[in-house]
Amino acid sequence: MLKNILAVVLALVLGGSVNMGLIMVSGSIIPPPEGIDPTNMESLKASMHLYEAKHFIFPFLAHALGTLVGAFIAAKVASSRKMTLAMVIGGFFMLGGITNAFLLPAPIWFIALDIVLAYLPMAWLGGKLGTK
Repeated sequence: MLKNILAVVLALVLGGSVNMGLIMVSGSIIPPPEGIDPTNMESLKASMHLYEAKHFIFPFLAHALGTLVGAFIAAKVASSRKMTLAMVIGGFFMLGGITNAFLLPAPIWFIALDIVLAYLPMAWLGGKLGTK
């Protein structure tokens, strides 16, 4: 049981690190619209209407790859219930995504794409890869 708890904690930390790392580099690869501070939540809220589809590529990748890595780590480290723990990681990340959808007025198409594809499918894939 202790090893499974460690698996979940490690998966959340490492998956979250992948997520944040991608978010942090995203602005240098696809710069935000002029005059926007992407590190400031109020600036993001006020200017979300200026974002184009290309600006949502890295947030989606961050959510999907963070979940994938987290689920993979959970499945690799856990001693039992590997797939269940991988899906639990997907659930945690999905809760974060849903919370983010309420905090930032992103386009509906992005929120739907993100919620449907970035979390549970990636957790399932990470779990499958981690149990091989």
